[in-house]
Amino acid sequence: MKYYGAVGYITTVETRPGVWEETIVERMYSGDVSSIRRRLDGKKVNDDVNISNQISIVADPYAFENFTAIRYVVWLNQKLKVTNITVEPPRMIFEVGGLYNE
Repeated sequence: MKYYGAVGYITTVETRPGVWEETIVERMYSGDVSSIRRRLDGKKVNDDVNISNQISIVADPYAFENFTAIRYVVWLNQKLKVTNITVEPPRMIFEVGGLYNE
């Protein structure tokens, strides 16, 4: 399955002298969704749904220089938290799990 969507980066910006705040920068990438997995955690009254997908993007120099700042990918109109990143130039492989909470 093909992927085209935003990747969210956290950056720190000086909003006024001496005051730094985190902001989100989104950049668009294309690639592939290499696996789609869902798991139910049935130890509660209401089961938790755990998502564990892999998304591979064709990365640009910005992605390689700032991969430690990646927090989420947008897929199917949802912001999904990036839990693991594998760097394999020219690609990056993201493992995502659950919704990203801003």
